[in-house]
Amino acid sequence: MHTVKAAVIVESLELYSEFLERDVKLDIYLPADFDPLVLYSLLLINDGQDLPQMPFDTLLSELIITKQIESLIAIGIHCGVDRKMEYGTAYAADFEGRGSRAGLYSKFIFDELLPFIRKHLSITSFKDKSFAGFSLGALSALDIVWNHPNQFNKVGIFSGSLWWRRKAYEDGYDDEKDRLMHLQIRKADFYPWIKFFLQCGELDENADRNNNGIIDSIDDTLDLIVELKAKGYTDEHIEYLLLSDGKHDVPTWANAFPAFLKWGYKIQK
Repeated sequence: MHTVKAAVIVESLELYSEFLERDVKLDIYLPADFDPLVLYSLLLINDGQDLPQMPFDTLLSELIITKQIESLIAIGIHCGVDRKMEYGTAYAADFEGRGSRAGLYSKFIFDELLPFIRKHLSITSFKDKSFAGFSLGALSALDIVWNHPNQFNKVGIFSGSLWWRRKAYEDGYDDEKDRLMHLQIRKADFYPWIKFFLQCGELDENADRNNNGIIDSIDDTLDLIVELKAKGYTDEHIEYLLLSDGKHDVPTWANAFPAFLKWGYKIQK
């Protein structure tokens, strides 16, 4: 199925994954003047089922037409019914066992999705690759980029579930020791080519586990930035967007997405 929206063509299809044992729905957002001989950037997006609500094709098209960003290829990857198991951190499942299939999801990305995209579009390589996602899908995107640094150069984190922890609050949870993504960053090497876009909304949630007057999603994001800077990243690598009216919903992410695209895909003069 093809629909043309100005500068963007949307192709919707399904890819069967042996690793996930299910059909994965994909929406491929292509430049309307797509040429397989051109070297495009590739942007993978978790929770691709949320993109039509934005609508992402119109958003992307307007930025390309007004020359605010370069043409790129974006892949919206729809989640499955096992979303809480497939997303998460491959490093370890959380304290409730969620994310236990994150390693398989990562294998799907590298061993099935990327080869399929190259073959389907008749292209051999990309200018660069990035990954983005929303909420738990954002955590998954960050986890995959962080653990495959030679494959990516950017990650977009929208209302990321950075609270993902290996211990329940009532079992002696400690901010410094139990947040799985923060731990991974602390223990890993420095990959200076990777850049990070992190978005939070002041209305993302109500929880404030340490009663410091700042909701947990903002605390967790700011703490992740601290870990990144301790690793060696600077403001050149990190873009933080806090929306005062931002909620944990698609309209908020739709408002934030143009900022990510203009940050990551500005036309170089």
